[in-house]
Amino acid sequence: MKIAMVGQFPPHFGGVGVHIHTLSKELVKLGHEVYVITYPHADLADIDGIHVIGTKGINIPGIRGLMFKRNAKKALEKLLKEVDIDIVHGHYLFPAGAAAVEVGSKHKIKTYVTAHGSDMFEMYKKQSFMRPSIKNVLKKADVVFAVSNALKQEILATGVDGISNKTRLCWNSVDINKFSKDNKNLLDNHGKPIVLFVGNIIKRKNVNLILEAKKQSKTDYELVIVGDGPLKKDLENKVKTENISDVRFLGSRRDVENIIPGCDVLVLPSFSESFGLVLIEALACEKAVIGSDVGGISEIITDDVGLLIDPNDSSSLSDAIDKIIGDDGFRNKLSSNARKRAIDFSKVEIPYDEMK
Repeated sequence: MKIAMVGQFPPHFGGVGVHIHTLSKELVKLGHEVYVITYPHADLADIDGIHVIGTKGINIPGIRGLMFKRNAKKALEKLLKEVDIDIVHGHYLFPAGAAAVEVGSKHKIKTYVTAHGSDMFEMYKKQSFMRPSIKNVLKKADVVFAVSNALKQEILATGVDGISNKTRLCWNSVDINKFSKDNKNLLDNHGKPIVLFVGNIIKRKNVNLILEAKKQSKTDYELVIVGDGPLKKDLENKVKTENISDVRFLGSRRDVENIIPGCDVLVLPSFSESFGLVLIEALACEKAVIGSDVGGISEIITDDVGLLIDPNDSSSLSDAIDKIIGDDGFRNKLSSNARKRAIDFSKVEIPYDEMK
């Protein structure tokens, strides 16, 4: 079959791109043709047998999304003239999902959309002007996937006609062969335990809480922050002005599978999170994890692999870090269970009705 995906894709950084790449690779392995329409990037290229189609646009918040919807629709229309597409799949309800359902419904092609989290937890709940657009996507889609139970409940709560009959749980998956404690470690160790954050440095990820916890912690460790985003400069300034010791910013990296093995614990203190792919990546590397007791994070972290914290309480995070860093036996116990938990999310599910 021929499948057209719409959404973020490597080298763009983020969980949505990882998910599309993982699913697409599995589809290609099974003999299907996959085309991915994605955001503009200078380094886009076909990869792993996947046809990658870039769009035009400018990277200005707000305008970027609207431009992608328009240009993704154009690219999808062009693709349909050249290839007999069987399935359209939009990842992230807006703008990718909107582009997918508008073109898919027009051409009567089975259209799936995946909600990945902040499209519902942030965009839908906190930006009231976006609700009609997102409801329209949910209404037009033939099938709606949610990557966690918490996200599924948010979708059902929209009350869109027929939504309960077409919304399904579809976990993200991780290539656990790519993530292993035996991977080459590129994270320099300066003689102290390492607490690691990997992700976009945006308000929702709550990276500031890690810095506040660092100031309060009773144990001596180095904090390493991997990622980029609009708040990175502010946080770097905070570290300098408040003289927070042993903090390293590494910027955005494409080799996190060689960074995670060097840490002692990975933290994800997000205010909201539908899934938390990086937690699975850390667990696959046999690392203890700490995450907020919200959304999909609380569905991933069990008490035998990590600790849950209150994202509004820095002492909750500092206490959790101290407990894991300060107790080798406890940390080793969590680590010994980690990869087994990651295996629960290792199978790539092909979610399409046409392939079952």
